[in-house]
Amino acid sequence: MLYYALVFFIIAIIAAVLGFSGLAAGAAGIAKILFVVFLVIAIATFAVNLLKGR
Repeated sequence: MLYYALVFFIIAIIAAVLGFSGLAAGAAGIAKILFVVFLVIAIATFAVNLLKGR
C-alpha cells in the first residue's frame, strides 16, 4: 500500500510540473488517503503484535 501511495505521489509531482493541476490534486489526494490507511494498518499491526507478546 505504501508503494501505491508513492506511485500516486510521483504522478502528482509529474502532473504538477506539466501543468495538469486537476490531475495533480486528484493524485495527491489519493496518495494522502493511501498513506493514512497504511499508517492505520501499520499501527494496528504493531499494537496487536505488542499485545500478543505479553
